[in-house]
Amino acid sequence: MEAGYPKLKPALARSWRDLKTVQFGVTPAHAVVFGPLDVASGSFLGLVDGTRGMPRLREEARAMGLPEGQADRLVGRLAGAGLIEDGTAGGPAAQELRQRGALLERLEPELGSLSLLRGEPGAALRGLAARRAVRVRVRGGGRVGAVIAAVLSGAGVGQVEVMEGGLVEPQDVAPGGLPARSVGRRRGPALREAVSAAAPGPPPRAAEREGAGPPGGEPPLALVVVAPRDGLAGYAPDPSLAEEWITTGTPHLYAGVLEATGFVGPLVLPGGTACAGCMERDRVDRDRAWPRMLTQWRSARRRAAPSCDLGLAMAVAGLAAAQALAFLDGELPGCAGARWQTSLPGLEWRREAVTARPDCPCGAALGGEGVGASGPPGAQDTMTR
Repeated sequence: MEAGYPKLKPALARSWRDLKTVQFGVTPAHAVVFGPLDVASGSFLGLVDGTRGMPRLREEARAMGLPEGQADRLVGRLAGAGLIEDGTAGGPAAQELRQRGALLERLEPELGSLSLLRGEPGAALRGLAARRAVRVRVRGGGRVGAVIAAVLSGAGVGQVEVMEGGLVEPQDVAPGGLPARSVGRRRGPALREAVSAAAPGPPPRAAEREGAGPPGGEPPLALVVVAPRDGLAGYAPDPSLAEEWITTGTPHLYAGVLEATGFVGPLVLPGGTACAGCMERDRVDRDRAWPRMLTQWRSARRRAAPSCDLGLAMAVAGLAAAQALAFLDGELPGCAGARWQTSLPGLEWRREAVTARPDCPCGAALGGEGVGASGPPGAQDTMTR
């Protein structure tokens, strides 16, 4: 399909490796080496900036002395390498979003990132529109949960709900989460305000949510993020609390901080990856005293504030939000079938596989073979294309 107004993806910095070869991008994960190019073809690249349609580009290519058809060949090669964006592509959802100028300005960094992950012209904007149509729930509104919710909202997720009761306490305050002025208020309204303040614009209109749920209703839950203020409830989750999600097939992700140790995962895909019940059974097999100790920990009355250092809380919230966004964007993130864990002071992330158990009623051991993760962000090098 011919691009309407092709332009080189602005998210990739451009530099010449030599007189005939140009490199788009700096980092190995997304850099592309393109060539060989003669002088005229190299000059033609500067015209592919989104201000000219293909008829105009063909005219200017002829004026530069390029052979007939060279403009189409060059744009086709660039598109094949995932280097072309198009301000007219992406379908109705993308077009609807293009009409929201102020919203797109706020989401321009997200759009740039998505353009690196999706090669097809218009796919990045279509992906951003898809984020606007989904609903996510965050259970937990402390230092970790509130920041996760705010990041998801700020990254363009259309509906972000936060479930947490009680009153905001001083230790709940965190940059990007609950502000100091919310201390003493009811958590529910305070969290809704924080999520709304982080949003890049008003909630999505009905046209943007078309196809995401019943007509006139809200879309189904795409993901539940479990980030309780009590880190124990996320580190060793009670399987009974996840029964509804397993039954309804609702994906859910655990994250939090416990005793200066941060964790993200697992992402549970019901029937596909290990669940809280699998984790509990596995831990009991490895430590027969675990159920006895867990009962004591859960029943103990906690008076001290959680050991949730701000830097660690931000690291956990950031990684959890990034993994959640990858999942919402249609990728299988690094925490599917695994838990990432780090502790102060070293903050070295390490991966622990979470195995689906055949004796767990979730059924993941039968349906989830081969579902797994490759690693956290930056864990492995990617060859330059």
